[in-house]
Amino acid sequence: MSPRSVIPIDKNWKFKQADKEHSKFLPVAQFPTNVHLDLLHHGLIPDPFIGKNELDVQWVGEAQWTYKTTFKGASVPEHGMAVLAFDGLDTFATVKLNGSTILEADNMFIPERVEVTSLLKEEDNELVIDFDSAYLRGWKLVEKYPDHKWGCWNGDNSRLAVRKAQYHWGWDWGPTLLTCGPWRPINLEIFESRLADLNIQSTVLEDLKSADIEVTAEVEGKADKVRFDISIDGTQVASETVQVSSGKATASFTLENPSLWYPIRYGKQPLYQVKAALICGDSEEDVVEKRVGLRRAELIQRPLKGQPGKSFFFQVNNIPLYCGGSDWIPADNFIPRITKERYYDWIKLVADGNQFMIRVWGGGIYEEQAFYDACDELGILVWQDFMFGCGNYPAWPALLKSIEREAYENVKLLRHHPSIVIWAGNNEDYQYQESVSLTYKYEDKNADNWLKTDFPARYIYEKILPNVCSELIPSTSYHPGSPWGDGVDTHDPTVGDIHQWNVWHGTQEKWQNFDKLGGRFVSEFGMQAFPNVKTIDAYLPLGKNDPDRYPQSSTVDFHNKADGHERRIALYLVENMRYGPDPLEQFVYATQLMQGECLASAYRLWKRQWKGPGRECCGGALVWQINDCWPVTSWSIADYYLRPKMAYFTVKREMAPVSIGITRTEHRHPRDRYTRVNVDVSTKVEVWASNLTLEDLEVDCLVKAWDVETGEQTFNEMVAERIILPENRSTEIDAREVPIIAGGGKDQEKRTVVAAYLLDRDGKQIARYVNWPEPLKYLHLQKPKELKVVLSKDGTAVEISAEVPVKGLVVETEDDLVVFEDNLVDIVPNEVVRIGVEGATKETKLEARYLGML
Repeated sequence: MSPRSVIPIDKNWKFKQADKEHSKFLPVAQFPTNVHLDLLHHGLIPDPFIGKNELDVQWVGEAQWTYKTTFKGASVPEHGMAVLAFDGLDTFATVKLNGSTILEADNMFIPERVEVTSLLKEEDNELVIDFDSAYLRGWKLVEKYPDHKWGCWNGDNSRLAVRKAQYHWGWDWGPTLLTCGPWRPINLEIFESRLADLNIQSTVLEDLKSADIEVTAEVEGKADKVRFDISIDGTQVASETVQVSSGKATASFTLENPSLWYPIRYGKQPLYQVKAALICGDSEEDVVEKRVGLRRAELIQRPLKGQPGKSFFFQVNNIPLYCGGSDWIPADNFIPRITKERYYDWIKLVADGNQFMIRVWGGGIYEEQAFYDACDELGILVWQDFMFGCGNYPAWPALLKSIEREAYENVKLLRHHPSIVIWAGNNEDYQYQESVSLTYKYEDKNADNWLKTDFPARYIYEKILPNVCSELIPSTSYHPGSPWGDGVDTHDPTVGDIHQWNVWHGTQEKWQNFDKLGGRFVSEFGMQAFPNVKTIDAYLPLGKNDPDRYPQSSTVDFHNKADGHERRIALYLVENMRYGPDPLEQFVYATQLMQGECLASAYRLWKRQWKGPGRECCGGALVWQINDCWPVTSWSIADYYLRPKMAYFTVKREMAPVSIGITRTEHRHPRDRYTRVNVDVSTKVEVWASNLTLEDLEVDCLVKAWDVETGEQTFNEMVAERIILPENRSTEIDAREVPIIAGGGKDQEKRTVVAAYLLDRDGKQIARYVNWPEPLKYLHLQKPKELKVVLSKDGTAVEISAEVPVKGLVVETEDDLVVFEDNLVDIVPNEVVRIGVEGATKETKLEARYLGML
């Protein structure tokens, strides 16, 4: 027998517009590809990321396109076969080989395999793929099923009928760019026998001292043995050869004292190499290898002490985790140009930002293996949505079959990744159901009944998808949707996860009240900010010289897709700080300060509710969102070019292993029951610390205070000494009135800055937080006369100091190669704040921007 050969079909590809007379074939830009990338390559469309060019390329998504190539065939053994494997076709595709139709595809997410033994020539073969308009086909399907109650948020109803990345229809952070094309690899396989699948199921025992591993290979062909090898760091730890029976071969192993995979910060990320070799006689016919991590991952939902509902948090290797992290959207509208290196850079940014979890949102794609490989390597947990979002999806029989195939194929492709700890059925479809009062009776458990309602997609989320997960990944948690909790209202904060959008959307609450807006697990919340000025200059047609280079310009507005963004940004700015629209740089700074303060407040206040065993009132917070798919003003904390916004750094500080927090509360004490005049008002500060490490810490807590107008220190006291911060929880430390000095004048507490510090047993500072009277706009901030922003002698840090309190100081440089470890810092007198830096030299020009500088 001959070993399986895999021949990439990635050369000689050409494309043309199929529904245009005299259109000529042109070479593609790359492979895999899509039509926009190829048109861009030939200058046939303007870059849709620049200016308003998006509007000028809408015709592309309503046209038909043809891709073709020729390739040399191969000799097929007498008892062998030839298969064309299409890893991804976007989306309505008719495939012909040598003039014969071999495939009609209609689901972007399903890899297809077609036997072509009888059609394959040994010399030149012609492969042609015709792509129809997903947009127009979608509307035809909407018309075909008029009885369904169509409706959605973002895009239009046609997307609900098409199994394609939903964000291609446009979202409130992304453009409408309806792509098509061979977006994932195409290969020709020649074999007599092959390994069709390699499934590794592992169970780490509760005492963590051993792991049971069951490895199953699915076999096609006549080969009768499979050898399984397990190794780590090049050392083999287990091996067994087994016979194939009924197309399968299974081996079981027990590893004693296994090397366990941990989330970042809590341990290492060792990955075992599992290899399956298909054997016929003395030869290897096929080999498949996968990397796996051994870990015990659980979603803990149990009653809480003294609180309604139940917990919702993740536990890995018996360690309860406060999952601070981010939501993820596709990193580009044109997915084929996202490189493996770019995926790694994004996940490295997440890891470097003290984040533990990333949620793959349900309106994008089942991400590339490179994405999950990076998460495996760096220890980032993955919450994986199935690809449904913000709508009432139909459920005709053929569509349900396609969705079931989609689920099977993608769970099988991804199930070996230790980073994936939960699959969720959809994004906000239950919230959409509530918003338009679709029928949902949780107590009705007859699945056939669900298909008869005006919310038939329940059948997908509560029958098809959980059944697939139960069969393929029985040890991984499945959650019907995000948000969702036991069939109750999705806004119920006491059960399941919630999306907290009453800051920005909804009732537009103040972010200072996030402590009252939490839930057992907050899987979405956010605040918008403008991107880096360099990113804005990149999308303005004339860059720095563009007449639209101001915050409220038509082009800048076009690069914000959120409804009502002007009013919402203005509302939160005017509520909290003084700002002006000019220059652009200062407005960008103001929005990024706003976002940074908002998100830090959420993480700080919700992490305070992580109180230890039985009191995990909030088990995690995932900010919407880490990234962008194009240059835009959005909720992201890093823009399309991986440039962090200032909120990235405030989140990083809040998710540090050890942090300290302060909040202010105003207390009114009427001297008479009915008076509004004789009222005593006091303002208290409460201080707490969060210790996310796995060791109890002995610390001192120092509190200082200054008058923001004079810079005079009004308080300096060790408020707690040699206190114990128990492991993996938040602990209350101190509560007192805002410290003021006698004779300081009326409303002194309203101009008093309070800072709290945690010091270890050696007196070294391990945590710091500066609390300001709010709103910031009422403060009479003084411009420092002795502000110093200098590079340290060894070039590893920027050292910052001032003689008066300075709010939100940002260190900037024009050099993109200079990387700051922190930013947007608060300065108080008689302290030097050090920010780690890489890439800076004596010639690097450092500039500072802070609140009130203009």
